[in-house]
Amino acid sequence: MKTFLLPHLICPTCLPKEHRLELTAHRQTGDDIIDGSLRCAGCGRRFPIEDGVALLLPGAENEGHWRYEDAETLNRYLWSHYADLHGDAGNAAAVAAWAGALGTAGTLALDAGCSVGRIVLELAAAGATAVGCDLSLSFVKTARRLARERRLKYSLPLEGNLRETFEIVLPDALPSDRVEFVVADALRLPFAKGSFGQVSSLNVLDRVGYPLAHLYEMNRVARERDARFLFASPFSWTSSDIPEERWLGGTATGPYAGRGIDNVRALLEGKGKVLAPPWRSAEAVSVQWHMRSHRNHCETFTSETLLALR
Repeated sequence: MKTFLLPHLICPTCLPKEHRLELTAHRQTGDDIIDGSLRCAGCGRRFPIEDGVALLLPGAENEGHWRYEDAETLNRYLWSHYADLHGDAGNAAAVAAWAGALGTAGTLALDAGCSVGRIVLELAAAGATAVGCDLSLSFVKTARRLARERRLKYSLPLEGNLRETFEIVLPDALPSDRVEFVVADALRLPFAKGSFGQVSSLNVLDRVGYPLAHLYEMNRVARERDARFLFASPFSWTSSDIPEERWLGGTATGPYAGRGIDNVRALLEGKGKVLAPPWRSAEAVSVQWHMRSHRNHCETFTSETLLALR
């Protein structure tokens, strides 16, 4: 874990109180803490740092989320984030659209639910010092390895039992010296209020158990002034993932009846004073995102994207 994160870390278990975390480093190389722990000054709980990865989950167990830990899922996400770097168009158009909405140099930025890290690297390319967090230990370890080694091989099914091997090689335009990845919950972010000048939540809202709490957390960690919020979601509401009463759209009745994108925009702009100070919607677009299963099968969905400023 890079030391630049230390002034911004708080205990996710103690929220809404913000108790700082105190470092005990057992092994460190330059500004990278390889092994150690972070202790909450309030509750006394310790969060481990293992092989460079800080495990900052609020629950009793500091381990990745089972839904995203198998190798095949990891490889599908690697393709979705980096296929354009090894000759496949993949999601190049979506990445370009999102990267084009990112701010300029001189800020600390967060991508919550970062998966395997492409947008974190794009944030660094725009000049930010960038942090990515995800619930998946496998995703975070892989993103960190790619940032460190600058290249990574993976494979996906070609057809049946045949497989294709791909190699990601990061270009110089995607720097990795100013990035870090941690395991954390997007509903209880381990960062102090107002830490980030730029925050992004891309295809996360309809996959967390309490979408409104996620928006609240993104708002909490963003600066109150001179901040940018890049948001995207396909709004694929399912009651198997989220109780219907917590959906922020997709229903005919209730406080969030109607379309999800309209409700998110209204919340950001101050509806109910849930998110304060309010944001100003700057632009809205739709982008296509693809997830490959094998050479002849790709799942495609539309992510409605909103950029908000304050």
